[in-house]
Amino acid sequence: MAKLAENKYGKSRVRLVRVKRGKNGHELHEWTIQVLLQGDFESCFTEGDNSKILPTDTMKNTVYSLAKDSSAGCIEDFAKEMIEFLLSRNSQISAAEINVSEAAWNHLKVGSVVHPTTFVQAGGESQTTSIKKERGAEFSVASGLDNLIILKTAGSAFEGYMKDSLTTLRETNDRLFGTALRANWTYSAPKLPFASLRRKIRETLLMAFAEHQSKSVQHTLYDMAANVLGSVPEVKDVELSMPNKHCLLVDLSRFGQENANEIFVPTDEPHGYIEARVCRE
Repeated sequence: MAKLAENKYGKSRVRLVRVKRGKNGHELHEWTIQVLLQGDFESCFTEGDNSKILPTDTMKNTVYSLAKDSSAGCIEDFAKEMIEFLLSRNSQISAAEINVSEAAWNHLKVGSVVHPTTFVQAGGESQTTSIKKERGAEFSVASGLDNLIILKTAGSAFEGYMKDSLTTLRETNDRLFGTALRANWTYSAPKLPFASLRRKIRETLLMAFAEHQSKSVQHTLYDMAANVLGSVPEVKDVELSMPNKHCLLVDLSRFGQENANEIFVPTDEPHGYIEARVCRE
């Protein structure tokens, strides 16, 4: 006999650009949203009965309709609004999850003047959040950032590692250290100033990366996460993934030249991959 176990369904990659038109300038947000629902949907799976199924197309329309009237200034608050809306109108839903990724747009600067209605996209970095809520329970809020590309040209070494018959890597006390950082953190409460906390967490991560005297990617990853926990009491834990984007020193000796740690070739693949979650004791 078969029995339906855990299940969820929803709508993915709902694309939204929202413009808030103020007298002194505009605000631009670009969000990609995923809606996932859990609840009393067994009859749909086992009997083909769709009477309790909210169409995923309706979920898409809900995103656009709520965005029109929403006062939310950050992805966390918008996701919470959407969850409350869905739970209030659908008694068959026991839990809802909203995942949002935001592409960052900044106002264009012309010289030193900020242009009020023109924007430039801030590289490939995106801001993320995952909000969950079971009916009758509090929100669970986890946020983060993805593809924050950073590199330092000093303060990074890799020495004293294991060596065997297949080891060819040379030890170094002065290497380039680059990564495409993905960070996720869990908040300790459902109602917080998420936008300002996000800025503080991002700044803390970047400052720790820049100032840390790194003995390995692992060493720096832990220091970055520990700095966030030490600086932002509203965060319960931090999970970081840091692919090691190698820059390999080019051998110029065959051309009769010395390479004093100046000329490198960047390589994306293969790359090292380091991931860890750091929590409070």
